[in-house]
Amino acid sequence: MIDIGSWTEQLLHKAEEVFGERLWFVGLQGSYARGEATETSDIDIVLILDDLSFSDIQKYNSILDGMPHRELACGFLSGKKELFNWEPSDLFQFYYDTVPLRGSLDELLGLLDVSVIDRAIKAGACNVYHGCVHNMLYEKSDEVLCGLYKSAAFVAQARAFKLTGGYIKKRDELLELPDGEIVKLSSDLKNGGKVVFDEMSQKLFEWSKRLINETEKLNGKNI
Repeated sequence: MIDIGSWTEQLLHKAEEVFGERLWFVGLQGSYARGEATETSDIDIVLILDDLSFSDIQKYNSILDGMPHRELACGFLSGKKELFNWEPSDLFQFYYDTVPLRGSLDELLGLLDVSVIDRAIKAGACNVYHGCVHNMLYEKSDEVLCGLYKSAAFVAQARAFKLTGGYIKKRDELLELPDGEIVKLSSDLKNGGKVVFDEMSQKLFEWSKRLINETEKLNGKNI
């Protein structure tokens, strides 16, 4: 298993050398941030500069190329201004799923009200629904289905936040909540569980359909 503390310390040192005071924020997301990483887990790094240029992207690429386990590195690179002008419903998950390594994302909290969480849930459910139907008809891919279950787990986290008032990072703590079955299937697939394509596609389709239709009004009219 990768020593994520040592790895991120090395990355942070290199980034500070290259970008200096322009480095506004560095954080860790995903399995390593949740304490659920396996040998094959991605290292999901967030790096925000005061302003991001094309040459900065190339410089960051060189930093990553000099890191061990380069093939596992992924994440989000942005300028601060672009981040603060991002679609707020995307920022809900972004904020709560990020463990700070340098700096803070607390300035984003002013953008995250209840309506943002509702939009995050609805948009996530719509994307899963569309992806599920598309995959059943066209790709018919186990890999795509696994990705959709991963996305569904994020929607479940947003719904849990709305229900409990707190963000639950660890997936096993979501199992007793209303979306627990979907979260369990997502975790099973991540850990190498068998894909039963038709059955799992049906569960995901019906779950996302129900979430979309929980709102009974459209433009002020009952539907």
